[in-house]
Amino acid sequence: MSRISGMTGFGRADGALAVEGGGDWSWSVEARSVNGRNLEVRFRGPPGFDTLERHAKASAQARLSRGQVTVGIQAKRADPGAAALKINQDVLARYLALANELAEEGATPPSADGLLSLRGVLEAPEDADEAEARAAVEAAMAVTIDQAMDALKLSRDREGGQLLPVITDFIARIDALTVQAETGAAAQTDAIRERFTRRMTELAPDAPGLQDRIFLEAAALATKADVREELDRLTAHVASARTLLQQPPAGRKLDFLMQEFMREANTLCSKSATTALTGIGLELKAVIEQLREQVQNVE
Repeated sequence: MSRISGMTGFGRADGALAVEGGGDWSWSVEARSVNGRNLEVRFRGPPGFDTLERHAKASAQARLSRGQVTVGIQAKRADPGAAALKINQDVLARYLALANELAEEGATPPSADGLLSLRGVLEAPEDADEAEARAAVEAAMAVTIDQAMDALKLSRDREGGQLLPVITDFIARIDALTVQAETGAAAQTDAIRERFTRRMTELAPDAPGLQDRIFLEAAALATKADVREELDRLTAHVASARTLLQQPPAGRKLDFLMQEFMREANTLCSKSATTALTGIGLELKAVIEQLREQVQNVE
């Protein structure tokens, strides 16, 4: 099993139950997820089973920490002797009042079938046996929700297994570029001194104390162009990223770390005094951006 999980996945589970006085029920639960900054759970189930939404959210929270999760239940009831549906007049009246207000503002009046499809308008009268049977079906559906959520978690773990080597490779490339930048940074002082000496000699070849002036100015420029702190922080960030991959869920922390990586790479480019170091800095930025895109898929 991978050490990290992704946020994209799909899980499905089916169930069925025959209960005395409640008919033969069959259902399927589908749970799917996509990337999300936080954990958001959306539920859609059959009429009369609204309490399952709370269970679906709790089931997701027990297994997942991030992502937009959608849970849907499709249910069928085979029961020729089921009681006829009736209209809840109070609920219907409230919907009609809202529809009339919208119609006065130019909205299209609702159709009869549209009103009947709204939650709570149609309901089936239940006696004690029917209510007990429905409770049994609801409990069985809750178990199927957990099974679908387990399948979703397994799917996300598989995605994490595919992401791990990709992310690890990008981190290794950043580490290698940082080492190259250290070599390039060591040559900056000589490059700055040589460039400044050439310009000063061209502008004022006979100026008194020229060599001392060149030394002091070159030293000041070299100090401003010193990128050792940025390289040290890049090295530390690489170590942190590798540690986080062993401590899931790591997505949020990796998101923040990508900002820090890019901050150091930008500063490195701005301080660069050589073409070679600038090239390394630009390549660093490109690799960090590629890594950031992958990290956005990590839970």
